Amino acid sequence: MTKLTFAEVVAARYSARQFLPTAVDPQHLQGVLEDAQRAPSNCNTQPWHVHIVSGRTRDKVSAALLGAASQEQYSPDFSFDEKAFPNLLNERRREQGRAYYEALGIARGDNEGRLEAFRRNLEFFGAPHVAFLFMPMIGDGVRAASDLGMYAQNFLLSLTARGLAGVPQTLLGMFADPVRDVLGVDADMKLLFGISFGHPDLSNAAANLRIGRAPLTESVRFHD
Repeated sequence: MTKLTFAEVVAARYSARQFLPTAVDPQHLQGVLEDAQRAPSNCNTQPWHVHIVSGRTRDKVSAALLGAASQEQYSPDFSFDEKAFPNLLNERRREQGRAYYEALGIARGDNEGRLEAFRRNLEFFGAPHVAFLFMPMIGDGVRAASDLGMYAQNFLLSLTARGLAGVPQTLLGMFADPVRDVLGVDADMKLLFGISFGHPDLSNAAANLRIGRAPLTESVRFHD
């Protein structure tokens, strides 16, 4: 395996949305988790509680999520209001959705195709492993959630450096109760999101989709 520079790893990371069933080598998984554990956190509190699901447990969680979704039994620990997105952010969100459905060949009015694409989220896009990121609720939760974000970025970059891939999924956090039930997680641990990961299936268009980034001028201001 060719060793990449940090800049190359960052450029190579993307959200794969189709995986091979091949399990990740345990040594590689151990390395990914050790890399993620090096993430910074507020006062070194390391508030992340991570549950890795594979095999039968993975299948049980997926079945629970699909069952809850079919009954529209959402149970998010954190609010998420799509209508509250400012115009620019909403434009980016819509563009991502348009590009994804186009890659899958799903037309705008194909409700059945879109429903199947939604279900694929809850089947983890075929990934053999999922990392569920939980956190304790401290104050309004913003600082602990920020720490989990840095942990997740280390996790994703470490996967990329090893020729693997992952996709962080906000949708998994919309079904916190069934995930807690299957995994036996206490109610005081709040589910932020999950990361499906493994070997990307590069023969599938969903695993080859790349979304661009806004120019720095839209997000960075310099002050001398």
